[in-house]
Amino acid sequence: MAPIPINTSSLFSLIDFAGVFAGAMAGALEAKRNSTYQFDFVGVIGLGLISALGGGITRDILLQHGPPLALTDIRYLLIALAGGFLGLLCGSSPGPKLGKMLVLVDAAALGFFAVAGSTRALAAGLSFLPAMLMGIITAVGGGSLRDVFSGRTPKVFERGEPYALVAAIVSVLFLVTDRWTGNGKLSTSIGIVAGFVIRLLALRFQWKTRAVR
Repeated sequence: MAPIPINTSSLFSLIDFAGVFAGAMAGALEAKRNSTYQFDFVGVIGLGLISALGGGITRDILLQHGPPLALTDIRYLLIALAGGFLGLLCGSSPGPKLGKMLVLVDAAALGFFAVAGSTRALAAGLSFLPAMLMGIITAVGGGSLRDVFSGRTPKVFERGEPYALVAAIVSVLFLVTDRWTGNGKLSTSIGIVAGFVIRLLALRFQWKTRAVR
């Protein structure tokens, strides 16, 4: 999902790349578990790349400020490919230890991607609401595109885990804090921590959205 480029020695950069890796692996595993279609090697790796980088690429295309970051920084493609290949080599399930690690990485990456998307939007001169939308797209776009290419309705549109809702909360917290304090590091930290905590709480207590009908 390719957020803003930052110092590779920082914790934020570690979360960034770990999130891309986890997204690619999760996309590959999802393709392998698909009972409707029999995806081959290309399909599994392709869906892994889409899951990891689709949100950031979609955001950058909408912003129209140069080529997508995922295509200008080779590290994103290499890390996404590594995650996709690992998902290909794993069984249909990543195993308990790796599964727990992916959950933690996913929870941390959710907040980071939402903040990164909103940051890119602000840098492009967009206002509060469009910036919030860009944060949500960055966080959930890859998974949604993966679902579409897998032949199903995106999970974020169905009853279930409040993934998109958490991304929206993170974006709002980041944007409000950034506007009030003008401190980018503080607002970024608040957004990432909030996303991590809310995501884990939703999993722990099995918070689900309800169907309208």
